[in-house]
Amino acid sequence: MTQGLAEEVSRFTEAWRIFKKNRLAVWGLVIFVAFFIVAVAGWFLTTGENPVLDPAKVRLSEKLLRPLTPVNTEMVKPGDRPLFGIYLLGTDDLGRDVFARMMQGAWVSLTVGFVAVGISVMIGIILGGIAGYYGRVRIKFMHVLCLIAFFVSMILLASGQREPALDSFVIALLLAGVSVVYHYLSVRGGAPKMLEFLFFDTFSVDTLIMRFVDIMLCFPSFFLILTIVALLPASIYNIMIVIGLTSWMGTTRFVRAEFLSLREQDFVSAAKAMGLSDISIIFRHMMPNAIAPVLVSATIGIAMAILTEAGLSFLGFGVPPPHATWGNILAGGERFIFDAPWLMYIPGFSILIVVLSFNLFGEGLRDALNPRLRKR
Repeated sequence: MTQGLAEEVSRFTEAWRIFKKNRLAVWGLVIFVAFFIVAVAGWFLTTGENPVLDPAKVRLSEKLLRPLTPVNTEMVKPGDRPLFGIYLLGTDDLGRDVFARMMQGAWVSLTVGFVAVGISVMIGIILGGIAGYYGRVRIKFMHVLCLIAFFVSMILLASGQREPALDSFVIALLLAGVSVVYHYLSVRGGAPKMLEFLFFDTFSVDTLIMRFVDIMLCFPSFFLILTIVALLPASIYNIMIVIGLTSWMGTTRFVRAEFLSLREQDFVSAAKAMGLSDISIIFRHMMPNAIAPVLVSATIGIAMAILTEAGLSFLGFGVPPPHATWGNILAGGERFIFDAPWLMYIPGFSILIVVLSFNLFGEGLRDALNPRLRKR
């Protein structure tokens, strides 16, 4: 009897079988793992008081040397010599070891990519889940006033106007307090009628969130990031936060679409009938079924974050010195494209290969996790 039954395969095993058939995606995964190992190794080798690879060591007598050039032992002291006594990827115009700078840049790129995508995914999951699950709920006029006051305070705070920002934030808190008191009195049956106009229904939660997404998508992302970064102090943390805060729209749309289809399923209705809280239904029952497009979006988002950081560094708005990034290595080699072309080719091809591998891995992951795409 059991011989005629099909073998029961888990969802992960089935996805892995589909993924292995895509050779480009497998190569993308291999390069991604290799990049991760190199980046972590770069952090260990280039940090500390006496790093194994010193990306900031200046050797003016050894500037613009070709890759695989041995160190001049007569001109360079033993403590200033590169690893193995050879410049694996050459030197730049200040005699700094390009290999050490590329190793440090790999860690910076990995950190920026993962942290920025983590911020964008977190925002996208929260807003997409709210839009998909509570989309039919109507927002009160008082709540709209609270949101306006809160966003005005954030804008004023970002522009450096602290006192007006604090005033707007206090107004938002007062409005929120009035809302809580009104709802408490409504339950008791003693809410004042003169405040009823503040609590009439306006538009739905889904309309508010998705129109905000549409507004954000109207701005060219790179130029929006460039504008914000130009107004903020130069910092690696600001770069990560800005990229994350301007790249959550796609994740929001994916999560909202999944939640709209999942909230009508029988298992959600059964969970509601059992008396489970909305938080439990969202995170324990709906989110695991909606996580597939989020993983794909996050994988491709890491590639876009790395590419964005490299572009900002190339234009001089990225991670400030003394940190080396692939973008500022590329920018520094622009002046020596004919005398030392490796200063542009090495970081340029590294960015190309890493971004391409993330995209290929993301595409393969999408095909493996989406049952509808497997039949194409």
